[in-house]
Amino acid sequence: MGSYKKEFAAAGNAPGDKAGSEIPENSSAPADASRYASALPPGVPVKDDAESFDNPVRPLSFGEYIGQEKLKKNLLIFINASKKRALNLGHHDLDHLLFFGPPGLGKTTLASIIAKELGVNIRITSGPSIEKAGDIAALLSAVSNGDIIFIDEIHRLPKPAAEMLYPAMEDFKLDIIIGEGATAKSIRISLPRFTLIGATTRAGLIPSPLRDRFGFTARLEYYGAGELADIVIRSAKLYGIGIEEPAALEIARRSRGTPRIANRLLRRLRDYMVYLKKERITVEVAEFGIENLGIDVLGLDSNDKLFLKTIIDKFGGGPVGIETIAQAMNDEKDTLEDVVEPYLVSCGFILRSKKGRIATELAYKHFGLAKEDSMF
Repeated sequence: MGSYKKEFAAAGNAPGDKAGSEIPENSSAPADASRYASALPPGVPVKDDAESFDNPVRPLSFGEYIGQEKLKKNLLIFINASKKRALNLGHHDLDHLLFFGPPGLGKTTLASIIAKELGVNIRITSGPSIEKAGDIAALLSAVSNGDIIFIDEIHRLPKPAAEMLYPAMEDFKLDIIIGEGATAKSIRISLPRFTLIGATTRAGLIPSPLRDRFGFTARLEYYGAGELADIVIRSAKLYGIGIEEPAALEIARRSRGTPRIANRLLRRLRDYMVYLKKERITVEVAEFGIENLGIDVLGLDSNDKLFLKTIIDKFGGGPVGIETIAQAMNDEKDTLEDVVEPYLVSCGFILRSKKGRIATELAYKHFGLAKEDSMF
């Protein structure tokens, strides 16, 4: 118990000195940013959680986080149980977590909130920024007891780096090879207990041995219009923008079920509000701005429409391979798969088959076309 208090006192989150005191079940008080600052080993692509404080609309607690109710309930159960065990263990033992789903749904935000709830440091990095196994070794060797490591786009980790995580996640050991050739030696270093939180938009690309080492895997779902409207109203208040409820709902309906897009639309409509010399965002301001941004009633933007038109006009509605579509659009295959396709699939506008992408009858109807029609 004493060692636990000493360890977390530096983080500003030691529990009360009163004997037998318990950690509150739903502690959600935000901490200051300095608590998450930590020394970065040379060459390691890691950053602290300062962006949570730079972005005024990013939730700092589960109470402020809107949506994903089932996931929040589960996470609170895991976190509170880990807090109580920490009183006896001297450290948190929250299992490794994997979040997957389309971009902009709050995976990074959840990781930051979990760290704040536990009162521990969080180190944030991403799969593409880790180039070699040595980067993972430097990152792991710098963790303290109970720290959280967050790796965004974890499916893009290089294979040697991912393989170094296997013993680290399972046994909290770090295997390092020193030297080369006949003089090479393998040494095993013990690591403090940490929690790895991975986030990905493409869970199927994570190697099975890595995916199996996560104790809890959760998919983040698209948000409903009501939840997004609540997010827009909350964000408008934090930005100091006046907004009418019908306008918030209009923004929500055109945000593709994604909070990041809803907040981005809100910021753009703030500019249109100034242009139209209005004191608040009304339905008229929202409709004017969204129309000028080229976003239709279902939230489809110019890139979504071009994707569908390419399949229908140039390839007779499909099936057509994603590489061919990317070449026809002069766009990146990964961008189409990660950003454009998920929402179009959820709307029922395209089907993904082994032969390629197929435009559905709903896609034709959205543009006022008959199925046999191929011209706009």
